[in-house]
Amino acid sequence: MHELAITEGVVQAVTERLPGTPIACVHLEIGAMSGVVADSVRFCFDLVTEGTTLEGARLDISQPAARCKCRDCGAEFEPDRAIALCDCGSADVAVLAGQELRITSVEVV
Repeated sequence: MHELAITEGVVQAVTERLPGTPIACVHLEIGAMSGVVADSVRFCFDLVTEGTTLEGARLDISQPAARCKCRDCGAEFEPDRAIALCDCGSADVAVLAGQELRITSVEVV
């Protein structure tokens, strides 16, 4: 489960950036095509924050939709599955949005 390692990385990044500061909430953005399961990150968060300045903090996750652009016909669309296919049938697409995985903000106590 790579979500455990991702969650550990988030906690490490916050504690390194704000050493000794009690944290109330961490806001994450996990794009629909990032390959990260938000529910798994939520599950891991309480485990990983135990004994840190993030213990008891809330985890707020937003999940922006994916946006793609077909390189063949130029159409922009929101894919409805993990493999993006344009209505024209092409799989030659550029992902414009939806691969994000970032800490957007942190609230301190």
